Parts: sequence; C-alpha cells; structure tokens
Amino acid sequence: MSRKKNQKGKGGSGSPASPCSLPHKENGRAGGGKGGSPGSESSNGAVLPGRPSLSNSGEFYDIAFKVMLVGDSGVGKTCLLVRFKDGAFLAGSFISTVGIDFRNKVLNVDGVKVKLQIWDTAGQERFRSVTHAYYRDAHALLLLYDVTNKSSFDNIKAWLTEIHEYAQQDVVIMLLGNKVDSAHERAVKREDGEKLAKEYGVPFMETSAKSGMNVELAFMAIGKELKHRSMKLPNEPKFKLHDYVKKEVKGSSCCRS
Repeated sequence: MSRKKNQKGKGGSGSPASPCSLPHKENGRAGGGKGGSPGSESSNGAVLPGRPSLSNSGEFYDIAFKVMLVGDSGVGKTCLLVRFKDGAFLAGSFISTVGIDFRNKVLNVDGVKVKLQIWDTAGQERFRSVTHAYYRDAHALLLLYDVTNKSSFDNIKAWLTEIHEYAQQDVVIMLLGNKVDSAHERAVKREDGEKLAKEYGVPFMETSAKSGMNVELAFMAIGKELKHRSMKLPNEPKFKLHDYVKKEVKGSSCCRS
C-alpha cells in the first residue's frame, strides 16, 4: 500500500483540546525532559541524550519515543493508558478523551531506560484533524478495538488507511483487541483479530485494561522494538517483534490456564 505524506501544518484546525494536550516546548515529540542535557536525534527521530535526561516525572531515561493510542471512541484507550501508567483501572461506563492528552512512563528495556511519551487520542470524528497532525512524528501506534463492539473492529481498516496516509513509513503498529474481561459480551472472535493483523502484517494481542491482561506486555514489546531500532549494534541479531509477541502471549495464556 502506497503512503502519502500530508503537508498540512502541525496541530488542529481550531478543534478543542485538553489543557495539557499541546506541550509546544517539546514540539509534539518525546524529547529531552526538563532538567536534562541537550540530546542528539537519531535518523528515525528518537531522542538520544548525550547523558541520561530527566523526564517530567523526575525519572532519568536514556532514550525517548512518542507512542500514540488510536481507535474509535469508547474502545478503552484512556483506561489502557491509566492501567499502564498508574496500575489502576478507571471505573465508569464511558470515559472520553477530548482532543489529545499524553503521559510519560520510563521502562527498563534490557538495561536501557526507555521513556515512552504516550499520546491518548480522541476517537470522535470531530477530532480527527487533530489526530492526523500528531501521526507524523509518532514512532509507534497502538490501534485498539473493543471486542464487545463489532463496529469498532469493522472500522480498523479505515484507521489503518489513515495511518498509512499520515504516519511515517517505518512507524511500528500493533493491533489490540481490548476489553476481553467482558467475555459474556464478546462480539469479535480472537481469530478475527488475528486474521486481520496477519492481513496487514502487524502484531496482535488481546488486552484488558480492567484486569491488566497483556497491558504491560504491549508497551514493553513496543519499547523493545524501538530501543532495538535505535541502538542496534552491527553484529547484534535483529529483534523480531512478531515472534516476541507470540511467545509472550502464549506464555501468559499458559499461566492463566
């Protein structure tokens, strides 16, 4: 599939956004945190500090990336982010993000401190122009659907079309089927998610923001892939994201059985 490059200016066209959604000092990129030293930028846009930088949370990191959560409104993007960031679940029938918001978390990936600046996007159509503007400098995209909502799954192909049009050509994409804790309400089979992911050549797993199932794994897998791309040594074996996800998901399934 060919990819078009959008030439529009960054930012929305007057669309509302939450107060903390537009940190212009970082230029929309997971850049050097406050208090850190100026860093260099690798060819794929990852920030490589000359020495460990300090994130907004006060935690040092070695390298930083921008990750976006995308998908229809109501699929659980905000709940997934809060579960990963704070280890908590946001109770409530419907939690909606207005515009764009983000949170930072530093992971220890094979001895390297990797900061993920995770952007939570609104799925409503009126905020799509805002979301499009943020695709361009994203290093990874987690594309979510709700396993209890068939239409959110049916819309995945439309989201992938947008991603291919606006995002970088080498952006990392992972497909997540969320809300598997609601097994009695399931409307999308796991096999259907696996089939769609295979069709588009992206890794896939099912998650639950409520129980925490595979949430940490999804972000860790993304962190490993991005860290490897930026810091791979000439003779180091290539990290295979698909294989890693399959192995870890299979392992976690065995533990639950």
